[in-house]
Amino acid sequence: MRTAVADDKDYRGKVHALSRDIMTDWMTELKDATQTNIPSAYLMISGNCVEILRCFDILPVFPEINALQLAIRKNSLPYIIKSEELGYASDNCAYVKADIGYTMCGGVGEGGNIPKPSLIVCNFVGCNVYIKWFEHCADMMNVPMVMLDIPFVREDRPSKEDVNYVLTQLKELITECEKLTGKKFDIDRLREILKHSARAEQGWTRAKELCKNRPTPFDSYFDSINMMGPINALRGTKEAADFFDQTVEQYEHMVEEGMGAAADEKFRIVVEGPPPYPYYRNFRNLFEAWGAVAVQSTYSTVGGTWEFGFCHDPERPLESIAEQMIVHNLCNRSMLERYKQIKSYVEDYEADALVIHSIKSCRLFSAGQGDMREYFTKELGIPTLMVESDLEDPRYYAEAQMKNRIDAFFESLSYKRIRAGAESEKGKVG
Repeated sequence: MRTAVADDKDYRGKVHALSRDIMTDWMTELKDATQTNIPSAYLMISGNCVEILRCFDILPVFPEINALQLAIRKNSLPYIIKSEELGYASDNCAYVKADIGYTMCGGVGEGGNIPKPSLIVCNFVGCNVYIKWFEHCADMMNVPMVMLDIPFVREDRPSKEDVNYVLTQLKELITECEKLTGKKFDIDRLREILKHSARAEQGWTRAKELCKNRPTPFDSYFDSINMMGPINALRGTKEAADFFDQTVEQYEHMVEEGMGAAADEKFRIVVEGPPPYPYYRNFRNLFEAWGAVAVQSTYSTVGGTWEFGFCHDPERPLESIAEQMIVHNLCNRSMLERYKQIKSYVEDYEADALVIHSIKSCRLFSAGQGDMREYFTKELGIPTLMVESDLEDPRYYAEAQMKNRIDAFFESLSYKRIRAGAESEKGKVG
């Protein structure tokens, strides 16, 4: 049965436009900062402590987002090649190579689009590649770096010792921010910033929960990209919190009207792994052709696993920041924890299949995905498709091969569904 579907203006257009506008304002702020003395700092997306920087009016800069923007605009390859000419290996993280190449070609600092950072905050969470990436940035630009060592998750909840360990480091970061800006730390201002964070996180959670509906109001893989900018780069601002209020209102309206992300939602899928940004639209089309809509995705939780109940707590400001950095983000969790996350998605959102997009240059996401496919297919009986390309490097995307595998997978699912329906009817007759 076909479902009501919002046209581009009502569905993708409205939420996309909201996201585009506030992210454009942020990127304009970055561009303007290249001509001023406004302090800025590099930091990571996953498990970051951006609220502390905002407390000192330090402009956050995310090299990952810079790399992503280069890829989605199909501008990443020249910078990747530049980095390889400098000695970076072909199997190094393509995010790193795109950003380093861009920096070496004058994209950072006066005349570029990204301000030269006043400080580099390496909040090591899960991926040790980032340590070397940020060390290289600090060395190239002669910028001081603060290293935050975040313990890997060993339990469902962080231990008191682990939280205190991170708290000590956060206080050291605060001291560095005071030296950089000449401002004293204001705990009450941090609480206000965390209120904005919590409101955005609650909105994100509500939006994701709406995907349990049939039809799902948005694609929680491809459309979640539009929400990842505000929740990750702009978290702690009123603009991000307001964005999620408006986004939830839009998606709740769609649910009430029975409007779905697809005109004919045939398959509900969960997706593991980042998308191939240089061919983002093409990749989405391969799934849309089969009426396949993502009801959940792991990639959308790299910044924080908000939908599992965590929000920053203004009453426990530094403690909640520490807890989020340790346990409430995807990248600092073990593969077994990721299994549990995916399993809950499949069950709670009534998904028909799991799709794994393995990233050629990202060991953090890709290591163990072969075993993951075996586990979900053989142990849990969940139909699982695994395809491979890269999130940044266009040389690893082969659309003909990708299409053949995706088509064959959904053809098989379609056949099984028809066969199951026929056997059900036969049983009724018998």
